[in-house]
Amino acid sequence: MANENTALPRVGVGVLITEAGRVLLIHRRGAHGAGTWSPPGGHLDFGETPEACARREAFEETGVTVADLRFRGVTNDYFAAEARHYITLWFEGQRAAGEGAVNAPEEMSEVGWFAWDALPSPLFLPLANLLGGQSYPPLPGDNMPHSPPET
Repeated sequence: MANENTALPRVGVGVLITEAGRVLLIHRRGAHGAGTWSPPGGHLDFGETPEACARREAFEETGVTVADLRFRGVTNDYFAAEARHYITLWFEGQRAAGEGAVNAPEEMSEVGWFAWDALPSPLFLPLANLLGGQSYPPLPGDNMPHSPPET
C-alpha cells in the first residue's frame, strides 16, 4: 500500500438487499475487513455508474438480482490499521431473484439473511458507520433501513 500521506481515498459501493424485513450479509475474507459481516459491495470501476456497480457486485458475489434500487447515503470510512480510506456510496433494494450464495469464495466464507434486530457481529466498518448514523445524511429514527410496506 502506498504511503498513507500520498494514498488517495477510493470509492466503494455497498448495497443493502432486503426481503421480508431481513438483509443479505456476507462474511468477509481475503480482503480488508476480513472476519466482519458486510452487505455485498466493492470498488466502483472506471466509467461505471454507482447503481450499475451495486447491481454488478450483488450479482457477482451472491447471485442475487436487485430491484427497486435507491440511494441511501454516503459514509466516510477510514481503516487506520490498514491505512485504507473509502468513501462508500450506499444503495438499498429488494431481492428480485436468487437466494444468496457464496459466488466469490476468495472474498467471503458465508452468506446469510438476517433480521435488522439480530445482525451478526462484528460488522464491517462502513456498515457500522451507516447504521450508527455516521453517514451523509444520517439515517433517520432507529438508523435501520426499511423495506417498503408489503402489498
